[in-house]
Amino acid sequence: MAKLTKKQKEAASKIEKNRLYSLVDASALVKEVASAKFDESVDISVRLGVDPRKANQMVRGVVTLPHGTGKDVRVLALVTPDKEEEAKAAGADYVGLDDYLQKIKDGWTDVDVIITMPAVMGKLGPLGRILGPRGLMPNPKTGTVTMDVAKAVQEVKAGKIDFKVDKTGIVHASIGKVSFEASKIQENAAELIQTLIKLKPTAAKGTYIKSIHVSSTMSPAIALDPKAV
Repeated sequence: MAKLTKKQKEAASKIEKNRLYSLVDASALVKEVASAKFDESVDISVRLGVDPRKANQMVRGVVTLPHGTGKDVRVLALVTPDKEEEAKAAGADYVGLDDYLQKIKDGWTDVDVIITMPAVMGKLGPLGRILGPRGLMPNPKTGTVTMDVAKAVQEVKAGKIDFKVDKTGIVHASIGKVSFEASKIQENAAELIQTLIKLKPTAAKGTYIKSIHVSSTMSPAIALDPKAV
């Protein structure tokens, strides 16, 4: 086990062991314990009482964070020529079709989100092995396969994120930066948690939200009281 640095020990000492924090307190504390010289991301992990191996207990969705993620999201719009100007005007970083499909085939994946149209999805199928593992494959359920390309680009740029429960039953998401005001971190976290609650599968039995932890990129995790949120 790696030894903790002086800064890591100091950060850990500020978090009370076995204490379950309120969302308000945790949002303030995560800023306090962040010690890196860069603007760390604030991440949330929510353990759900579901069995992701069963299709009727899969939890997946999208949420627009009120204050965005604080990240400059790089968007690639794979669209037909008649939609190119629309995508560019909405703020897409890269716009095109066949030339970018070839770049992806050659191994280029230097983007965060890919938005496309239903008519183009057939061309993306063969690239599933490249895009799938990186979470870049567009999906109608997350709004990244649509005819309203401009709206999709604007929403992603404004802080719309998609999430999916992993095989261990945990949803991981980035909900801001430590430079955010504590109230903005709190509101972003609350929006995600409320969205998860709305998506509770009818097949899920027992306690749905089992645990919630908030942390920055380099800090220890802060446990929240699930009942309080």
